[in-house]
Amino acid sequence: MSMPLPAPAASDTPDAWHALATPLSLRLAEDDYGVQAGAAQVGSGRMADGFLAPLPDLGLLNVSGADALRFLHGQLTNDVEGLAQGQARWFGYCTAKGRLLSVFLGWREDEAVALSVARPMAAALARRLSMYVLRAKARVADVSGERVLFGLGGRGAPAALERLGLAAPVPMEVVRAGAATVIALPPVQLAGGDCPRWLLALPAHEAAAAWQRLMAEDLGLAAVSSEAWRWTEILAGVPRLVAATAEQFVPQMLNLDLSGGVSFTKGCYPGQEIVARTHYLGKQRRRMHLGRVLGEAPAPGSDVLDAAGQPVGRVVVAAAAPDGGAALLYEAQLAAVAGGPLSVLGASGASGATGATAPTAATIEPGELPYALPS
Repeated sequence: MSMPLPAPAASDTPDAWHALATPLSLRLAEDDYGVQAGAAQVGSGRMADGFLAPLPDLGLLNVSGADALRFLHGQLTNDVEGLAQGQARWFGYCTAKGRLLSVFLGWREDEAVALSVARPMAAALARRLSMYVLRAKARVADVSGERVLFGLGGRGAPAALERLGLAAPVPMEVVRAGAATVIALPPVQLAGGDCPRWLLALPAHEAAAAWQRLMAEDLGLAAVSSEAWRWTEILAGVPRLVAATAEQFVPQMLNLDLSGGVSFTKGCYPGQEIVARTHYLGKQRRRMHLGRVLGEAPAPGSDVLDAAGQPVGRVVVAAAAPDGGAALLYEAQLAAVAGGPLSVLGASGASGATGATAPTAATIEPGELPYALPS
């Protein structure tokens, strides 16, 4: 069964962020990944010292009820029933044909499960999951309007979290204090050194006060844009799917099996037979890669071209880099990547920008993922 997962119009700016724009001095605009919060650009070296990013382009689903774990275990690519309190995992959500609709970051909140997802996809994914609840004692809700997400990173972030009564956990672990939750994500390498990262979820009505405490002058965090946070996700090799890229890839194409997002020992889920067959019976011929280009970030779904100008892959996610140019994750044939220089066609821009930029081909400079691709 297939259903479209459209991106929202610009008028669908989440109410919580619209209300926060003035007190937090945020500039909101729309791009291919949803509502973005702008900020003064800072270099990657400054980000390594410490940064805070508002994330209106990320949303949250909440799955609750006595059967919540069992229900999700039968829907997602990773082990949900074995997910412990204080632990986070990556999960894929596939169609019956094994094509990814979304990639979630999930964690336990008592007997419920929280799933972080691209904000433009949240409502449609909640509706789709709800269709399969049937007689299970589970409820799927899009709570993106009730809870907001911030991204923190760099050396100064742990001290900032302490201001909210939160200890900084180690990667893929979760700490909660009151209604606030912080999830540690894998670090990335920036010009200023190793950069740890945390995702902070808290009630929308507490967001303005939390922002002010986190941005206290003595803590020294730099306010950065939501796109800058997406750039760190790209460096970490974590895909983010939107309407243009949903249902285009099986999990292995996006390296979800390498980043801990697929269990090959759990029970059935939609698309499981195809995902397992790909793993056990065939050599994977397509993978996701990290790259950099000069100029603007290409749009998600843009064609990746070989030296002859033939399409050999697609852009999964891209973002402007703080030090210039753009970083991208792209899925492509392994043979084409090994065979020579690739280029990408198409550029992404925020709505409301003056003028239109004609798409041009930009050469992809290969980057190094934080995990190894199988030889």
